[in-house]
Amino acid sequence: MRVDFQHCSSIKIGSSVEAAVISDRGFDPSGFFVVGAACNLLVSPAPPPIAILDRSFDYLRLENEVLIAGGKTPSGRIVSLCKKADLGGLEFLSGLPGSVGGLIAMNAGLKDACVFDRLLWVDFGRGRIASGEIASGYRFAKLQGVVFEAAFRLAKGFDRALEASLLAVRASQPKEPSAGSCFKNPSGDYAGRLIEAVGLRGARRGGASFSQKHANFLVNLGGASFDDAIWLIDEAKRRVMESFNIALELEIKIV
Repeated sequence: MRVDFQHCSSIKIGSSVEAAVISDRGFDPSGFFVVGAACNLLVSPAPPPIAILDRSFDYLRLENEVLIAGGKTPSGRIVSLCKKADLGGLEFLSGLPGSVGGLIAMNAGLKDACVFDRLLWVDFGRGRIASGEIASGYRFAKLQGVVFEAAFRLAKGFDRALEASLLAVRASQPKEPSAGSCFKNPSGDYAGRLIEAVGLRGARRGGASFSQKHANFLVNLGGASFDDAIWLIDEAKRRVMESFNIALELEIKIV
């Protein structure tokens, strides 16, 4: 099927490409970049071969206090089911876009809570692999293939106050199309503070800009190109290194 990243990616940048559709767990992902909800991606005009999961991998089921989810399942469906079942542990996904595969690949979460805190196992098509056998860290996981299915440990009691506070915080973030936080926070500091300190808050190149509202959000003000975004990314890295001797590390993925 054809995928147009200018329309389907969260930052609205990219080309229209033919993508392989993964319909069974025997798929060999070698040579493919597997895309989920395209929420943290910056796609070039000439990406590598793309593959996507088909809709059969969008499902949820509860087994007591364990949630089993297909790799294509959106985060919003997870939060809705947890709230309905009054089960907690994944409230930090409230208002956080993405699908299960991408959430695991990014070890998505907050400063004090992340996906791997609750992840039990992942099925990469060769049976269940325990989460402890998957290398992971801050906004990082070394996947061993396509995330077809995963299980999460929950607990009784959904924290509605936490959900409300997270939704309030995320409602204050930039509304323009973006791929979320552009850079990871360096140890003991914040990427947004560093970008602002080197004069790049609100800086614009073509249709791309570091947001005035939150300097670590690279946003599309309209018609932004891949080259516009890359110029700003490289400029931020250069200035922060020159001023603070800190190497900014990308949180978004460049494809």
